[in-house]
Amino acid sequence: MRTLVLNAGYEPLAVVSFKRALVLVMNEKATVIEHIPEDPVWGTGGSYDRPAVILLTRYVRVPGGRTIPVTRRGVLRRDAHRCGYCGRSASTIDHILPRSRGGADSWENLVACCLKCNNLKSDRTPQEMGWELRLTPGAPRGAQWTVRGTDRTDPSWEPYLALAA
Repeated sequence: MRTLVLNAGYEPLAVVSFKRALVLVMNEKATVIEHIPEDPVWGTGGSYDRPAVILLTRYVRVPGGRTIPVTRRGVLRRDAHRCGYCGRSASTIDHILPRSRGGADSWENLVACCLKCNNLKSDRTPQEMGWELRLTPGAPRGAQWTVRGTDRTDPSWEPYLALAA
């Protein structure tokens, strides 16, 4: 069981275990906004609702713009595991401008790619191949990317994650 943690301004911060969330609530550092009523937690002081979403009582300052690190898994997820050239199922990633020609490992230069297209393209650019990209690659946006652990969301989190998008 996981719990969404909201900053005092209702900004999604993180996803933590329900045990960590319960400790924050019991120490009066957070309040429960949404709970799972059918599965209470029993303790020596009585029963507690299992928290689904909690709100911190004090605002936590988040350091400067959160940058999302570029990863193979992230590029595949951003492109919905679809090849940027042909649209088939993708299992690899491709540098639009090859690294051998100065292409960077950046969100703007990487695209999900099927094995066939990746092998055919090799060390060339899409323009040299006469290919067009099906999408414009860029850094992903939204709470699902900046809040760690929200790739598998709980339905009760949707209203709070929608505020951050």
